[in-house]
Amino acid sequence: MSNRSSLAALITSGALLLTGCVANPASQPSSSGTASGRLTVTSTDDACTVSSATTGSGPATFTITNAGSRTTEFYLLAGDRLRIVAEKENIAPGATSDLSVALQPGSYFTACKPGMRGENVGETAFTVTGEALAVAGADAELFSGVVTDYVNFVKNEVAELQPKVEKFAKAYAAGDDETARSLYASTRVNYERIEPIAEALGSLDPRIDYREIDYLAEAKALAADDPTFTSWLGFHRIEKDLWVPAKDAVQPDGSSAWDGWSPSTPAQRTQVADALVADVATLYDTVHTADFVTTQGVDIATVSNGASGLLEEIAVGKVTGEEDWWSHTDLYDFQANLEGSRIAFDLVAPIAERKGADGKALVTQIRGEFDKLAALLAQYGSLKDGFVSYDKVSRKQQKELVDQIDATRTPLSKLTGAVLGIA
Repeated sequence: MSNRSSLAALITSGALLLTGCVANPASQPSSSGTASGRLTVTSTDDACTVSSATTGSGPATFTITNAGSRTTEFYLLAGDRLRIVAEKENIAPGATSDLSVALQPGSYFTACKPGMRGENVGETAFTVTGEALAVAGADAELFSGVVTDYVNFVKNEVAELQPKVEKFAKAYAAGDDETARSLYASTRVNYERIEPIAEALGSLDPRIDYREIDYLAEAKALAADDPTFTSWLGFHRIEKDLWVPAKDAVQPDGSSAWDGWSPSTPAQRTQVADALVADVATLYDTVHTADFVTTQGVDIATVSNGASGLLEEIAVGKVTGEEDWWSHTDLYDFQANLEGSRIAFDLVAPIAERKGADGKALVTQIRGEFDKLAALLAQYGSLKDGFVSYDKVSRKQQKELVDQIDATRTPLSKLTGAVLGIA
């Protein structure tokens, strides 16, 4: 789960380049006078200021500084303000972070989300000028191959997810809570491996995987985007029904777990179960369309940024225990996110290595950190044998996980820039 923010670069018009890009000279001036490809962003508690409202097509880097008091996210949105072209999340107060993308000409919007919940702040029109880009030679073949392999991986994961969801939803709707609880964590694994793709497809991720407090923070906007989406749905509503909180339990934000909530009635369970099955079927149909890559603008940056984004998922909502707040099955999600991230990285790594000694060194560093993170997580179990309940993981152990996640995602955040040739 993430908020409506997506960690993938997927969009239908004015998209990130399908199979990569040819770098524009970094010093080429845009129509605003700002050097093309280099922009700065300042996020505060009530504003999101970008150094220029326009830039040239090609590789670009947004350097985002959080000058506010709350952790923030930065988005590059499509012209419809709904679909996410690219995103950088979990930028702490006082911190600076880079987001590298490959831009095609078109109309976009920039925005921030202080606190990482609720409405976007500072949505501002942003224009990419210049000519459409194309790739020639060896890079074109390599980029296209990576995209094809990654989309095939996504299709397979969703194909495995669908029957698992049907079985899980059937048990839940029938009131067989013991069976449903036993299926909850394993059912989610396939979804968590490909979460960046799902998050980019409009309201599908909010319908499938929003936590209650995220839904409540954005309910009005979600209903405006999708008039059929007027109540909390998905995995986490079912989770709360299956692990009913104590009367004095609180949400991750400290509010009462029972404020405005009660266990679903049998009729409501049927509605929620049917909605989950239908939404996953829509996800299946979407990723299996013949023109999925072209209509959704999946490109090499989608894959590369997705690798980093999945580790962001762990760092932002899972390491705190917030994701599976009632079931404490977070470590299953950790493992699934890690596996999805590693697959995306392994696909892109050979391209980075072709860029020279710096690319090879970066790939070696990332591989080493991935191995350390996998070994650390293995101390707590496996998908085959099960993981310990996350409420049994001490604060000290959580910090060890955070430190290694940070050690991995720091070099991983440079991967897209290396692949696109952004210095």
